[in-house]
Amino acid sequence: MTRRADAPTVDLTGMMEKILAKVRTYNQHADEDKLWFGFRFASAAHEGQLRKSGEPFFAHALTVTSILADLRLDVDTLIAAMVHDVVEDTRYELDDIRQRFGADVAHMVDGVTKISGIRNANPDARKAETYRKLVLAIAQDPRTVLIKLADRLHNMRTISALKPDRQQDIAQETMDVYAPLAHRFGMARIKWELEDLAFKVLQPERYFEIESGINQTRTERERLIQRLVDPLQAALDEAGISCTLAGRPKHFYSIFRKMKAQDIGLDRVYDLLALRVVTPTKADCYHALGVLHSHYPPLADRIKDYIATPKPNGYQSLHSTVRIPGGKYIEVQIRTAEMHERSELGIAAHWRYKEGGGADKADLADMVKWLRQIMEWEKDVDDPREFMKALKVDFFDDEVFVFSPGGDVFQLPRGATPLDFAFRIHSEVGFRCTGAKVNGRIATLRSELHNGDSIEILTGKNPNPSTGWLDIVKTSRARYHLRKWIKSTQYQESVKLGRELLEKDIHRGKFHVKVDALVDISQQMGYSALDKLLAAVGRGEVSTAKVTGRLEPLQESAAEKVFTKGKELYGALLRRTSSGVRVAGEDNLMVSFARCCQPIPGDGIVGLITRGRGVSVHRMGCSNLNDPNLGAERLIEVTWDSRPDQMYLVKLTIEAEDRKNLIMDISNALSRTNSNLSSGDFSAEDDVATVTLVVEVTNLNNLEKVIKELDKVAGVQRIERFQLGVAPS
Repeated sequence: MTRRADAPTVDLTGMMEKILAKVRTYNQHADEDKLWFGFRFASAAHEGQLRKSGEPFFAHALTVTSILADLRLDVDTLIAAMVHDVVEDTRYELDDIRQRFGADVAHMVDGVTKISGIRNANPDARKAETYRKLVLAIAQDPRTVLIKLADRLHNMRTISALKPDRQQDIAQETMDVYAPLAHRFGMARIKWELEDLAFKVLQPERYFEIESGINQTRTERERLIQRLVDPLQAALDEAGISCTLAGRPKHFYSIFRKMKAQDIGLDRVYDLLALRVVTPTKADCYHALGVLHSHYPPLADRIKDYIATPKPNGYQSLHSTVRIPGGKYIEVQIRTAEMHERSELGIAAHWRYKEGGGADKADLADMVKWLRQIMEWEKDVDDPREFMKALKVDFFDDEVFVFSPGGDVFQLPRGATPLDFAFRIHSEVGFRCTGAKVNGRIATLRSELHNGDSIEILTGKNPNPSTGWLDIVKTSRARYHLRKWIKSTQYQESVKLGRELLEKDIHRGKFHVKVDALVDISQQMGYSALDKLLAAVGRGEVSTAKVTGRLEPLQESAAEKVFTKGKELYGALLRRTSSGVRVAGEDNLMVSFARCCQPIPGDGIVGLITRGRGVSVHRMGCSNLNDPNLGAERLIEVTWDSRPDQMYLVKLTIEAEDRKNLIMDISNALSRTNSNLSSGDFSAEDDVATVTLVVEVTNLNNLEKVIKELDKVAGVQRIERFQLGVAPS
């Protein structure tokens, strides 16, 4: 905003008087003192601030308030509109609003205030987070959306004061976000005006082309509509149906969309002016439709019953396109007076002040129930842009109507798949889905559903979802249930593996352990529960050594300490003199096994003389031995001479179908071979699980038995021995 000394004079008090005059027409008991207090507070807060047009900035807030007064809204909403820019553009904070006007007003103001304190250089992420905040505020108090839409409507009406590039940005945002928002809340009157104003900025040539064409044919269209109105009014009167008939002009942007979708010119858009019939009751709507069709033949595929099946935004009406004399077609909409008010005002109709009562809270709860559910489904989405992407599917996209085999009608966003339909029925149906039939024919789960499709979901006995389904589903409901399932399944498997690994290390190290001690350790390491620490161990994020390092070993008696020390010395001597490998015929040399290729008895091996670590034993063909700087003189002959009970570590990589209980089945397979699991790791991507195990084996024959048993596990596709550094054979 700018500050100019030569700003034009605007009578702010006069604007406020006109707002109060509107309020008195529908609410004679309004607290005018509270409204004046809001006026004086906001006027003082914005004093000296000007809009780009040079008008006082507070004039914008008063105009927004006036728009909402036209909708007959309550006092708190009008005050929130008056002060809606105070927190964002003045020194006052939200607590100041709360203290002066109460929690409801403060909540609405907070909902429409842009997020500015996020430390994020990406403006798209910041804007998306602002949308997320707005949607959350709307879900908690739907009046927030009325203020935001009125605010955007006035900004669009005065957009010519801005620079062209700024006009383009605001108009595009209006078309992408705010017009669909008005549509989703059933506010057709505001939606149409927002679309036409944005259309005029974004495509001025097409806008004026359509405007000119409509003005040239206005007289002819009005004559055509009158040719239908007079005889239809007489027929309805004769049938005893009390109703009113009026023409409804089609808006410029909707005409443009139709021309573009059907690739036709303006001269071939026949429903530039539709006829609306408003009746007293729902029964009269259907009676009137029968009278209409008895006099004018309808187009069979252009009859729509939105009374029996309302749109998600609550819109209800009967639509029928009929042919009138002269070969012309006109769309007729039939609805009750209440339906008409809701179609024009949407959610605002529920907040209109009514003598003797306030808003219909039960109806409002139904209108925003879907929005609160979306917020619940998307609460774990950290990226605000990902949230916005998901919201556009559920919130802004057009709908398709599909049928169950029993004839029940379901609404889904355009682009939805049979999997979305399965989860729409029930989460268990989604989890057990194995396939689908669309219109009686087998269809893939990725198939896009269309209006009128009949869907039958094929299910199995047991749940079997996969991570790949996240790429198929479009609705937040389906994504929420899938993420929850995957997270829970992988979490439980990680906990089980982590517990097994930790128990083995505890047993091996003879630690003194109590459950309380492990709980304390988990909290010390930053985990709120023991299972979360075990899951981290199972996923390989935390080593067992980090956990056992915090445990206290068992207290030994003096005799036990002597025995333990003697056993350790004997073991060290045994390892030194009996490593399982002879070097050039000698068995008392320092030997280590190369980690790069992990040789075990049965492998062809060769020794490499190292500096300070004795002889490093490698598998034949290990590419680390091909380094020309090693020198042939450092290679030495080695042979196996291991004990039957001597254990060696081998790393295996398993690729398998990602499924429930996979880790448990792998663990059971290892148990059947009496093999110890030293450590492990688990990950999954695109329906494929990758399991990395480090197991103890005695020799190559033992390893082959382990691999054979693991290969029997259902879903295992490939098992590879760790071969880093081993040249391909």
